[in-house]
Amino acid sequence: MKHILIYERLVQYILENQDRFYRIAYSYTRHQEDALDAVQSAVCKALEAYKGIKNADAIKTWFYRILINECLIALKKRNKVVLTVDATAPEEVYYEKGYEQADGIEKELDKLDLDVQGIIKLRFFEEMSLKEIADITGLNLNTVKTKLYRGLNLLKENIREADL
Repeated sequence: MKHILIYERLVQYILENQDRFYRIAYSYTRHQEDALDAVQSAVCKALEAYKGIKNADAIKTWFYRILINECLIALKKRNKVVLTVDATAPEEVYYEKGYEQADGIEKELDKLDLDVQGIIKLRFFEEMSLKEIADITGLNLNTVKTKLYRGLNLLKENIREADL
């Protein structure tokens, strides 16, 4: 009975937050197909492993951890792909309306380490608490705070330098 309730809550959570999942996946991958693949893989893995959830209140952090791992896997796969088409041909850029970020901030955010980027995105784009971020990333709460504040300071410095 408990597993059925958890499964139903998980399905409801997934259906209600599809846009949020895509937005966070797109912010990591910056490619429509990779973001959609990451969300689809995360949903499949979550539905297959729902019996591992011991507390139904932890569905959010549990699912985000799966989603972020899938995004990181997609990034690793993309970096390992060997180009077989003409690399000199201009790449067609896909513009995802509604999920764009300010160009300056996006560029400067990309300069930060991936783990710091993830913490900043979860904190400000997904409006998660530091405790939720610590649960998702598996980091100590103080480590999350330190990485967040150092990342924000670096971001601030880089934006100032870019404006000069």
